[in-house]
Amino acid sequence: MDRPSYHSVERGESLYSIAWKYGLDYQQLARWNGIASPYTIYVNQRLRLHPTAPAARVDSRPAPAPASRPAPAPERDIRVRSTPAPRAPTTAPDRYSYPDRVSTWRWPVQGRILRPFDPNSPGKKGITISGEKGEKIRAAAAGRIVYSGSGLVGYGRLIIVKHSEDYLSAYGHNDKLLVSEGDVVKAGQVLALMGSSGTNRTQLHFEIRRKGKPVDPLHYLPRRK
Repeated sequence: MDRPSYHSVERGESLYSIAWKYGLDYQQLARWNGIASPYTIYVNQRLRLHPTAPAARVDSRPAPAPASRPAPAPERDIRVRSTPAPRAPTTAPDRYSYPDRVSTWRWPVQGRILRPFDPNSPGKKGITISGEKGEKIRAAAAGRIVYSGSGLVGYGRLIIVKHSEDYLSAYGHNDKLLVSEGDVVKAGQVLALMGSSGTNRTQLHFEIRRKGKPVDPLHYLPRRK
């Protein structure tokens, strides 16, 4: 996916969902834009999607001597500038204390794999699991909900959970979302009900990302008997 240079923040977006959309590590995105933890962003804020260009080389030649006649002093600007209205953050600040690593993972739903992980796929990079409409979707590990909505094209109703500073997981195509951004969840807690939003059949699209990069969930989930 070719990334534009900038992204204008829309209502309901979070730093995590924007990073997910463009395949970036949220910490990298925050660093490029000078955003510190808890990663608060604002509607209409313009986010850089690439690292800043190196600074231009400074000309070391001496400045020309001033003219013999000094320039007149500029007139003082005495116009009163109105104080800008405070901006409301798009999501709640992230103050959850994350573990250093994810010790165990669990299956978000029991069902057969319809589509395995394909690193060369041009679309979403995860696994697709079958199931029945209304089936409970559970958190693959403990963490905090950093996105709950339908603003990412191709995912339908989507939930993103942050498990540690390195790992995020995503659950797409849900029928109903049962958690909100900022909620802290336990491993195995019900997040949503399975559905077909954004697709043509009932299924769960499940992803794990490490430092912004998709990884094969089967390398993390327990082996099925």
